[in-house]
Amino acid sequence: MQPEMEIVHLLRAVAVELGLHSARFAQRNGMHPTDVRALIALMDARRAGEEMSAGRLGAGLGLNSAGTTALLDRLERAGHVRRVRGGSDRRKVVVEVTDDAVDLGTSFFGPLIERSAELLRGYDDHQRAAVRDFLDGVRQAAAEGTHTPPPGTSQHEP
Repeated sequence: MQPEMEIVHLLRAVAVELGLHSARFAQRNGMHPTDVRALIALMDARRAGEEMSAGRLGAGLGLNSAGTTALLDRLERAGHVRRVRGGSDRRKVVVEVTDDAVDLGTSFFGPLIERSAELLRGYDDHQRAAVRDFLDGVRQAAAEGTHTPPPGTSQHEP
């Protein structure tokens, strides 16, 4: 097997394991997998200092307006999110993840995150930059739906 394909298959295996880990969290906490994806998006927005509207969240999750409303109602009832007035535009309603939801996620995902950070500390700056570039490139390709092989290459198994 080509070394590149070994890494691609390993990345696929990692994606499957992360999906299963996320599903265990969802099941343990009475959530739908989309609920977990929404909480991750909201935590990412919080970490970046960005406001997240319901429409932007729904678009990022591939949900229509009714689906987004149902999702937010469910998460709000569970105490995981709250709807608040926007900081920059008080007419706008934004969605925020609650501290309790962050704590819940940290208690479950924290050990995996710390183990991942520990592994990365074993790499030098150049190696970490290469890993970052590779993962960002794969993320961009998946987000853009660019799943067709470049000209002159063969299609590999999924």
